[in-house]
Parts: sequence; structure tokens; C-alpha cells
Amino acid sequence: MLGTLDLGIAVFYILLILVVGIWAGRSQLHKKGNASDYFLAGNSLRWPAIGLALFATNISTVHLVSLAQSGFDSGLLNGNFEWMAAFTLILLALFFVPFYLKSGVSTLPDFLERRYDRASRDWLTMISIVSAIVIHIAFSMLAGGIVLKTLFGFNMYLSITVICIITGVYTVMGGLKAVVVTESIQTVVLLAGAFIISFAAFDKMGGWSPMKDVLISEGELGRLSMLRPHGDPSGMPWYAVIIGYPILGIWYWCADQTIVQRVLGAKDENHGRVGALFCGFIKILPVFIFVLPGLFAYTLFKTGQLDLTSLGVDAQGQVNSKGIYTLMITQLLPSGLIGVLVAALLSGLMSQISGALNSISTMVSYDIYKQRKPKATDKQLIWIGKISAVVAMAFSLALLPLLDQYESIFNGINDVISHIAPPITCVFLLGIFWKKASAQSAKLTLWIGSGLGVLTFVLNKLYPDSIVGEIPFMMMAFYLFVACVLLQMLFSYIYPVHHTDVSRELYWKNPLDPLRGLAWKGIGNYRVLSAILLICVIFLYGIFR
Repeated sequence: MLGTLDLGIAVFYILLILVVGIWAGRSQLHKKGNASDYFLAGNSLRWPAIGLALFATNISTVHLVSLAQSGFDSGLLNGNFEWMAAFTLILLALFFVPFYLKSGVSTLPDFLERRYDRASRDWLTMISIVSAIVIHIAFSMLAGGIVLKTLFGFNMYLSITVICIITGVYTVMGGLKAVVVTESIQTVVLLAGAFIISFAAFDKMGGWSPMKDVLISEGELGRLSMLRPHGDPSGMPWYAVIIGYPILGIWYWCADQTIVQRVLGAKDENHGRVGALFCGFIKILPVFIFVLPGLFAYTLFKTGQLDLTSLGVDAQGQVNSKGIYTLMITQLLPSGLIGVLVAALLSGLMSQISGALNSISTMVSYDIYKQRKPKATDKQLIWIGKISAVVAMAFSLALLPLLDQYESIFNGINDVISHIAPPITCVFLLGIFWKKASAQSAKLTLWIGSGLGVLTFVLNKLYPDSIVGEIPFMMMAFYLFVACVLLQMLFSYIYPVHHTDVSRELYWKNPLDPLRGLAWKGIGNYRVLSAILLICVIFLYGIFR
């Protein structure tokens, strides 16, 4: 267990975020804000806040803990989830942001109704709320609880409950404005903490060359490769990453309310686009500050410089790497700096929870309550949103014992996403790129596609040695996506589209139209930034292929 100095730093940080969050949302405390102010920050967000908030909502304690674990277990492979995200953020900036902001929607289910129909909106609302509770909140709580238990010996459920209550206070009181302001601070703290542990591991190992020498001596140089060959034991060969990740990524970055809500609060189209691209540039960092420390830990272990005895072994006699990140913190850092790392871990946890709670409250208010009571006042919408956030947090806490059964939290999240994402990715992509995508086809594709996802998920768990059970999750996502595309195209011909005045303005008539919008001059031009980001990621893949 750690000392009082580190615990004091962690407590001080939690209280600081609470104070900042309440201060940022003070207009809501005095009941001066309206629904737009509460849920979308009054459409006042600028690109730096959008980019930092997108990153903070994405990066949780799960990433800090599980990416380091994956670095220890398999090298840089899972860094693909970070660098491939840059491609989908370019898609968000170029193709999705203009429609989202032009249509003036408050939620993505609202957008889906304008492009298709009410049934599609209702289905997406349900799926989005469930995924926010399970993926964004419950899994993050689990990772945070494991960290607090390991470092301080706290009861996992009690400590997480306390953190969640504190996070819920400023989120429920202050709305999106409080969430974005605190997330911006939390991103800086999180990155600072990640840089500290990365430098400590790098320094302990003696640099890149000694680490590489250890990998060569162990016959493990392939751990530095991001793109693995066919038959790789990880189940993530290069082609699975290229065709499978976009299915997950487009849903996550372009069609998930929890993430995209920061863009919906943008001051204008350029701020929304540049904010998304700014996040894309930040997403380059996690490979070096989240995944690489785990690989350093592996080589330190092999050279006897890191004692993993306390981690124990699993049923196969392998090191139980689930706690590798917290072990690195305690063995590589002095007291004081450990407290900073704990603050960084708490940043990831709190930002993820606050972002998800705010998106849930927005969807419940606009996509459920207001649809049933169109004359609801702003005060009623805000009140319903606050109640729904509290209920969602309580339900997430109840899920913790069930989700704790996954050996790897990160793999657990991706396993769930691979079965949820395909039908949603399909209806959004065809909706904005294909004018013949009809409302009836979208509804049926969402229903049948989600049913197929549930069926394959259940078969995977019940019969892991079957044909379905042996399909890697990325390839499963691709196969389900192809099935959904074929379904929607078939149903679009059976039930032809009948565009409304609104829907006929929500798809691209020409593939080049996204590049013709008004743009800032110079380096801030979204076209220039997209090209630079694309080149940077391709260059990095060339180095670590």
C-alpha cells in the first residue's frame, strides 16, 4: 500500500476537479441555463476543447491499464486501436460533422430520424444508452476499482462508488460545459502521468536499443510490429485490422453519442472539424505512452529489473499481467510522483464516466421524454436528464461483478463492440453516401443486424470451440457488417426510398462535396490538417509495420 503523500495528492486532485466542475457549470446551479446550455454547452465549444474532450472521453483507466497489459503480453499490436482511430476521425471531420451541425440535431438518434424515420431513432437510442452504460461507464469503473484496490488496498466497490458520486455531482449539476472543462484538465493530467511512467520505464531499461537487444535475444522482435502476418496467435493479422477496425471505429467515433456529443456542441462547422482532427493528432501518442511502457515492462522483467512476483500466475502458468501498470507505478516511481500517476488514472476514470453520463441524460431527455411529451419545458428536460444520469450510474455499479469475469478488460470491451457496431455503422454509412438507402431498410437492418450480433455473441460464449467461436472479433465485425450492407441494399430495393425535404439534404450528392465547405486559411484549414494527419499515420505504420 502507498503512503499518505500519494493518497493526499489523489484526494486533492479529486476535490479540485469537483470544484472546477461545479464552477464551470455554475449557470445551471443558478438555474439560468436552458436545455441547449445544459446538454450542448450552448453550442459554444471551440476546437481545442473539443479535441481534448474527445480524447478524454475516449481514454479511460481501461486504456491506461489494459494497453500497458497488452504491451506486456503482445507488444505494440493493440496500438492499432489508437492509430487507426486517426482515419475514422478524418472521416468524422470530413463527412459526418457537416451534416450533424447543419441539421442542428441534439443527438445522433435525432439525426437518424431526420435521415430515415422514428423507428430507427428509437432503436439507436436504446442501443446507445446500453452501450454507454456497459462500455463507457461499467468497464471504466471496473478498471478504476482494480487500480485503487491494488495501490491503496481499498475495497473496490466502495472506492468506485465514492468516485462515481463525486463525478456525478458536477456532471449532473453542470451539464456538458462542466464535463468539457474538467475533461480538458483531465486530459493534460492524464498525458502528463503517462509521460512520467513512460520515461521512468525507458530510463530504467536504458533506452530503445537495450530493449530491442532483449527482444532479439528472446526471439521476440515481432513484438515491435503493428501489422502481424496471417495466422498470428493474437487473432489480429494485418488484414483483420484494415477491414475489421473501421467497422468498430466508425461506430465509436462517428456514430456513438457519448463521443460525438462534444462535436455537436461546436461553435461552428470549422471548430467541429478541426476539433476532431486535433483529437486525431493526440491519438498518435498512446502507442508511445500507454502501450510501449508495457513492452518496456516485459523486457525489464526478462532482465530481472522488474519483480512480478506479487502478480502471481494464471491457470496456464503465465504471469498474470492484469496488474502490470500499477506494479510499474509502485516499482519505478518515487513517492509523490506515484500520487501524480494515481491522479492520471482517476482522470481517465472520471472523464469517461462524466462524458457517458452526460450523453445518456441527453438521449433520455431528447430521444425518449421529449418524443413522448413534445411540449416539455427546458426545466423538465434538464430534470429528467439528471434523474437518468443517476439511474445509469447505479445500474453500471451493479454490472461490475459480471464484467470482472473478463481476463482482459480491453478485450472484453472490443468483444462487445464487435457485435454492436456493424448494423449501426452500416445505416450511417449508407445513409450519408447512398441516396437510395430507405427508412424501411434502415429499420430492418438495425433490427436484424442487432439480432445477428446478439446471436453470434451468445454462440461465441456457449460454444467457444465452434466455427463462430473461433472467429476473431475484428473479422466477426467485418462479416456482420457485410451481412448488414447486403440486407440494407436488398431492403432498399424492396422498399424504395421516399425522401422528405429534410432527408434529401442529408446525404452527399458528390464525393468531393465534403472538401468544398468553407475552411480557415493556412494550417488551420481542415483539408490541410486531414492530409497532414493521414501522412503522419501512414509514415508511422511504415516504421512499425
